[in-house]
Amino acid sequence: MRGPVVVVGDTLLDRDVEGVVNRLCPDSPVPVLDETAHVDRPGGAGLAAVFAAAQGADVVLVTALADDAGGARLASLLTDAGVQVYPLGLRGGTPEKVRLRARGRVLLRHDRGGAAGTPGEPSEAALRVIARASAVLVSDYGRGVARQPALRAALTATRAPVLWDPHPRGPAAVPGVHLVTPNESEVRELVTVAPGATRLATAARGAQGLRQRWRAGAVAVTLGGDGALLCHAGATPMVVPAPAVAEGDTCGAGDRFAATASLALARGALVSEAVQEAVAEASAYVAGGGVATALPRAARPLPPAVSGPGGERVGVAAAAGVVSAVRASGGTVVATGGCFDLLHAGHVATLQAARQLGDCLVVCLNSDASVSGLKGPDRPVIPQGDRARLLAALSCVDAVMIFDEATPHAALSWLRPDVWVKGGDYAGDGGEPALPEAEVLRRWGGNAVVVPYLDGRSTTGLIAAARSTGTAVPLVGLPLTDTVPPAGPAPGGGPARPGGEHERARAGLAGPTTAEGTR
Repeated sequence: MRGPVVVVGDTLLDRDVEGVVNRLCPDSPVPVLDETAHVDRPGGAGLAAVFAAAQGADVVLVTALADDAGGARLASLLTDAGVQVYPLGLRGGTPEKVRLRARGRVLLRHDRGGAAGTPGEPSEAALRVIARASAVLVSDYGRGVARQPALRAALTATRAPVLWDPHPRGPAAVPGVHLVTPNESEVRELVTVAPGATRLATAARGAQGLRQRWRAGAVAVTLGGDGALLCHAGATPMVVPAPAVAEGDTCGAGDRFAATASLALARGALVSEAVQEAVAEASAYVAGGGVATALPRAARPLPPAVSGPGGERVGVAAAAGVVSAVRASGGTVVATGGCFDLLHAGHVATLQAARQLGDCLVVCLNSDASVSGLKGPDRPVIPQGDRARLLAALSCVDAVMIFDEATPHAALSWLRPDVWVKGGDYAGDGGEPALPEAEVLRRWGGNAVVVPYLDGRSTTGLIAAARSTGTAVPLVGLPLTDTVPPAGPAPGGGPARPGGEHERARAGLAGPTTAEGTR
């Protein structure tokens, strides 16, 4: 493959709630489900991307993520599965599908998230990755990403084979796609076929009508346990039977089919070969237990919310509120991150300088588990709840969100900050910043910057000094509060920002020297 497999489309948050039913509700003759476990996973285009990544492909997902807890959860799940997310903004909430299950059977599906929101504009990096893809899968779930004009132009222009998995509420495929993959019910909604024909005849006529209308190379209608019917330019369709009749949960089988066919096209397979491989893989997927057994290990749940003093500024909801308000007013979102164990003057200087670069500052804080994984079992010294409260108490910090992974990549994919700030010496070979997060920021057009550190301030040094003397060591230069002058109104109506002598830091990153500060 010369480039990544790119998946474009709407991502949903799916949740399976497992439980047992032992009684009926006393006020209505319906079963009562006692929950025993639940599992979150990406749905829609996100599920197709996870399937492709699980087969070893280099996978990019161009999708829209909302500024809410569901969007943050999706970013975590996708990053954990090895999918590179190129996020678009999304007005509105994250669409969620909740399946209530008992003994392997679905009792009820509960959808929430409201009407489809409006996806934002793709970045130049997202358009470039479509241009250099080895294959593109458009996984349309009718919520707007496949309608985005700039994306459609990029899909039309790419030389990669394009597979279009349509939705009845979605747009037509762009002209010239290699393969369209509706299921039986979708093709009946997309194309009017005279009644009375056999099942195969109905599928064939619908496929040919759709192929001609959309000027597609081929259309493969999936037939559930009976395989698929493939229509090319010729008059005679090809029936690809399933290798065996599989009974089981079919949720995600269409996404598995589309992902497998896309990978085959990326390797240079013929369309007929790709469809045969996809039928075999989808059948094995259902027979093997479906989505419950096919996905990689689930990402850890989000760290618990922090309550008490400062808690209202800590967590995903707090970060979402701040970021949404600043974006709505046209302001600049700034973020920084780290462990912030034993908060000291170097940390405070970094945070103050970072806040001067925009209209809000969100701190991405490593959780206790994340810190231990990075620095060893004896860290952190201060638990995440206390570290979050201390940071939230600083007037230069607008919100704190705790993340559980080794890197903040998932949190960044959701926050999409305009500027990411790190304190310390991250200079590359040419003396230019080489932050590990810089490549992630490019996915949505953000910028990564570094600021000088405040020499002699280090959490590691403080801990070492305390252990060597056996006595408590005061936090070097840590004031009771950060000494930023009273906040003034932010440009564009965003959250208030500090002013006074620290304003000079906004121009060219000048001003108070700052911390190496995240250790």
